[in-house]
Amino acid sequence: MSPTGGSPRPKIVALKDHASENLRFIREAMESSRELTSVPGWGGVAMGIVGVVVAALAERVGEPEGELRLWLAGAAVALVIGGWTLFGKARRQGVDLRRGLGRRFLLGLLPPMAAGLILTPALWLAGATGLVPALWLLLYGAGVTTGGAFSVRAVPVMGSCFMVLGALALLAPESWANAFLGLGFGGLHLGFGLYIARRHGG
Repeated sequence: MSPTGGSPRPKIVALKDHASENLRFIREAMESSRELTSVPGWGGVAMGIVGVVVAALAERVGEPEGELRLWLAGAAVALVIGGWTLFGKARRQGVDLRRGLGRRFLLGLLPPMAAGLILTPALWLAGATGLVPALWLLLYGAGVTTGGAFSVRAVPVMGSCFMVLGALALLAPESWANAFLGLGFGGLHLGFGLYIARRHGG
């Protein structure tokens, strides 16, 4: 009630607060309608080169434990390359990966990769090392596909290709493991990396 006993006075909203709220809504709407183009094409090419080199070296090892260690080392190098080039491209584009499309991309990508990290030693201890290549290809493909739903079309397509390779690896002899891993983490990264670099700015 007003001091004179009349009707309550309407709440006055500052013009600048109203404008700020509208701008925030417009920015969020624009972000939700865009595609994340910060996925690094040249970073993918570099990851592909690592995959090809590791596949060639692993073929010469000829011993499961040594091959696994080599692939784990290669995966660590590729992860550093991928993360560094992803955040670098996002920074150049002014994209904050902690919010909006960037956050959704990472939330889709990282859980399947974490699952692979947990399941790998479990399969090794259980003596099921023959399943590791298929597991890596399937889970990495799942992460790229789900995260890529917020990115350019080439990204989820690449993820689907990884999953197809993973399914085929389940049916193939264990002696083909390095070939499947090299085709996936080497060949697919190289091919799609070059496409993304040329079509979506590096």
